[in-house]
Amino acid sequence: MGITKNIQNRETIEKIIGNAFPHKKMTGYAELSEGLCNIAYRIEFSDGSRSILKIAPQYNSTLLRNERGLMNTEVTAMRLAESIGSANAAKVQYYDTGKTLCTGDHFIMECLEGESFSSLQDKLSDSEKATIYSETGGIVRDISGIKGEHFGQLYDGAEKFDDLYDLVKKLISNTLADAKEKDIFIGISPDEILSRLEAHKIAFDNMSPVLVHYDLWEGNIFVKNGHISGIIDWERAMWGDALMEDCFRRHCVNDAFLKGFGQTEFTPSEHIRMLWYDILLYLCMMTEWKFREYPDDSQYRWIKPYFDLSWNELLSI
Repeated sequence: MGITKNIQNRETIEKIIGNAFPHKKMTGYAELSEGLCNIAYRIEFSDGSRSILKIAPQYNSTLLRNERGLMNTEVTAMRLAESIGSANAAKVQYYDTGKTLCTGDHFIMECLEGESFSSLQDKLSDSEKATIYSETGGIVRDISGIKGEHFGQLYDGAEKFDDLYDLVKKLISNTLADAKEKDIFIGISPDEILSRLEAHKIAFDNMSPVLVHYDLWEGNIFVKNGHISGIIDWERAMWGDALMEDCFRRHCVNDAFLKGFGQTEFTPSEHIRMLWYDILLYLCMMTEWKFREYPDDSQYRWIKPYFDLSWNELLSI
């Protein structure tokens, strides 16, 4: 468990639920263990209904520089996603930023049916997995149909950017600062990385901002009866480029997803951007284990070779 989780006792949970649903009776709750940042509880009611309570971390010191306003971002993104039925984003039922009942912002959403795709990996056939990846591609395409007015993160007060390049530079610069703070070995100086990014600036030109979930790995995809039943954890969503989505990254992209997305070949500029999105994500993954105080550096050791592959490919362009 990451140290960001803002665990609450039953008394506090009952107060939150009572405030949100004064005419309903909570009969039980259970912590959901798959998330790595916010704490989440499944709430059971006497009428048989269920909801999910999510509570933000109490302190920001354990978060990376790009992890600001996560709960505000998630609520905003989920409400935006309601406009496209294919995403099956849970409806937000209650949102509280007052911190009067507990030490973190919190919200309550409807409970989606199904199980996480990640938990079903060993139970599904290759054909069933391909179906889900294809459906994921279609959902990413539909999400990117939601247009924004500027680039940037979604939380209230987030910096706005007129150009995609400026957003990507900011996100990478922040992550490099995180890595320096925690003494993470990258093998390349921050100046060299940013200089190379500058050399590829033209690849980011003439882009329009679209909604990106930005964390659409298997743990955030819910499945029921062999099909996607919903998408969760919108806390890193932003106005960016559809190709920023996790599913396009070197370590996990597959043909079924690309066919579902509707694009299997990419222009030179798109390919360059995808490599830089690799760099951004892999820098984050190489660094976050120190902030989260994971028990070992296994995540760093797993993802560093992928970072090196994408970096070396960028050097050849």
